[in-house]
Amino acid sequence: MRDLLKKLTEAPGISGFEDEIRNLMMDELEGHVDEVEVDNMGNMIALKKGKEGGKRVMLAAHMDEIGLLVRYIDKEGFIKFSKIGGINDQMLLNQEVTIHTSNGTVTGVIGSKPPHRMKEAERKKVIGYEDMFIDIGASDREEAEGMVKLGDPIIINQEFAELGKTLVKGKALDNRVGCAVLIEVMKQAETDATLYGVGTVQEEVGLKGAKTSAFKINPDMAIALDVTISGDHPGIKEDEAPAKAGKGPAIILADASGRGIMTHPKVKELLISAADEEGIPYQLEVSEGGTTDASAIHLTREGIPTGVISPPTRYIHTPVSVVNVEDVENAVKLILAVLKRI
Repeated sequence: MRDLLKKLTEAPGISGFEDEIRNLMMDELEGHVDEVEVDNMGNMIALKKGKEGGKRVMLAAHMDEIGLLVRYIDKEGFIKFSKIGGINDQMLLNQEVTIHTSNGTVTGVIGSKPPHRMKEAERKKVIGYEDMFIDIGASDREEAEGMVKLGDPIIINQEFAELGKTLVKGKALDNRVGCAVLIEVMKQAETDATLYGVGTVQEEVGLKGAKTSAFKINPDMAIALDVTISGDHPGIKEDEAPAKAGKGPAIILADASGRGIMTHPKVKELLISAADEEGIPYQLEVSEGGTTDASAIHLTREGIPTGVISPPTRYIHTPVSVVNVEDVENAVKLILAVLKRI
């Protein structure tokens, strides 16, 4: 699992530019599924055929990560950028980035006005991304335009590494964790159901790939594979994020205070009973925060019973996050147990 997570997290793939992640997932699944296709949106749909007349089950893991996009190049050759996905401005400053262009990659550094030249009031404020820029070492606009183009995707650099015995850190664990779970389930699944493993695009900017792929597949049931906030570190209250790394994957009962998914009662019962019967550790969560592909899937066509399984992950939507590998492995076990019961 660690090797797979490393490959997935170190590959680039902001929303709208998921090609490398999709190709990596397709390579991993080769020989383990009956069919793989890429739809008009760029979603990867892997099919593992079940028994004739069996249920159709969709597993969805979004492939995209948060990132940046080249928006403007000034006359001195510095780059202004747009944010893609939910990003807190204060985490961007002085990060090393890689711009992916049609001719290769370009390294840059996010800079801003130095504190030595700020007034006291300025130093107390969080610097907004609109006051930042990317330095790629160009001397002027012409040189910079020879290196990058408007609309090129930008990744914040971060290496994968192990932390202690069971934790790993890396970029884009939201949602390369879900992608890893999807790959392992598709490889190992034994079920009468026909299984659709979908790597969705553009979740971070509107659940877009989930909407179109769910409409195409029209499954009898779906499970979104994502991450959730781990509330086991300083600065966060237990009642704000009760799920903890190392205590098992979270079964989401509701998110976004109900504006997102309200897990279907039959799916909830199936997930919990499978975990209890197999002795798989899990946590239950009612979230007031963000949402997942499940919100789009369950509202498709006349409605699709949908659930969410999410390993708790520290520091999501930042340049580096942390997950317990045992939670990821138990998420795989839980989904395999569920599929045996369908």
